Amino acid sequence: MTLNRRTALGFAALAAAPRSAVAMTPASQLAPPDPIETIRLWPGAAPGGDRVTVTPQVTERSTDPAFHDRFARYTTDPILTVLRPEQPNGASLLLIPGGGYKWAVVDKEGLDCARVFAGAGVTCFILRYRLPGDGWTAGPDAPLQDAQRALRLVRSQAAAHGLDPARVAVLGASAGGHLAGLLTARAEAAYAAVDAADAVSHRPDLSILLYPVATMAEPLVHAGSRLELLGPTPTPEAIDRYSLERMDWTGRSPVFLLHAMDDVAVPVGNSLQLLATLRAAGVPCEAHLFQEGGHGFGVRLIAGKPAAVWPALALAWAARHGWITQT
Repeated sequence: MTLNRRTALGFAALAAAPRSAVAMTPASQLAPPDPIETIRLWPGAAPGGDRVTVTPQVTERSTDPAFHDRFARYTTDPILTVLRPEQPNGASLLLIPGGGYKWAVVDKEGLDCARVFAGAGVTCFILRYRLPGDGWTAGPDAPLQDAQRALRLVRSQAAAHGLDPARVAVLGASAGGHLAGLLTARAEAAYAAVDAADAVSHRPDLSILLYPVATMAEPLVHAGSRLELLGPTPTPEAIDRYSLERMDWTGRSPVFLLHAMDDVAVPVGNSLQLLATLRAAGVPCEAHLFQEGGHGFGVRLIAGKPAAVWPALALAWAARHGWITQT
């Protein structure tokens, strides 16, 4: 497995930035441009939007031209942004960034991570999904509808692009890790079929969960994610239904877990509880716990720290399960 460092870091190309910043900043220090290929998830309007009145927003938090740090809110037309590697190896990866179900980040756990995996030959699809608090009829299942539809689209279109429909993985971070876990564990479809793409399985062949919001139960719950997903007074039944560690994982595909033990936002117990459930269910799994790293580090915020090796660990694990060929 060879990672192209220039591609992995992704900070060597010109991106949209204020004219003054472009003039003063060397090209090698500018954020790379966004991929231009996108795929709309739904052939028409997303399901259950009769009561939705929000207006989509994408906000930039970064003031440094070397990187973007954007998040998307009030998404009504969910999309996949596609990053195709120079030398594809046949594997596909659906990336589901976090954001506490209040928004979905675009870069930190989306495009930034995708550039690393694309550098290893993986074709990447970054999901911008709908949020549960925006009035969708499906409520807490609206993001899951998008995740299932996205995985099906990637798989149904794989062969046409020279990719293997049996090697479609998911990577989810934080609340996106919860959504990726739901995508992996839930057997039933969250929406009625809309076209031929929905005839294929929505289940990933591998799942990579970064510091996931796994539980909806005290004392380890990430309160913000639960509030957005289930409201201020969730029933015990809802807590059970949306807690990954309380689901039946029998027969599910292999799972890779990564967490920092100093994560004060989403305690490491989220991954430890889920790990125990996976082992009890006989799911092939691997977990890496780092002494430091905090929460939401993606790939950029851990440069020079021990956790910076996590993409290589994930790729080596995936190679052992036949998702890619290790070289």
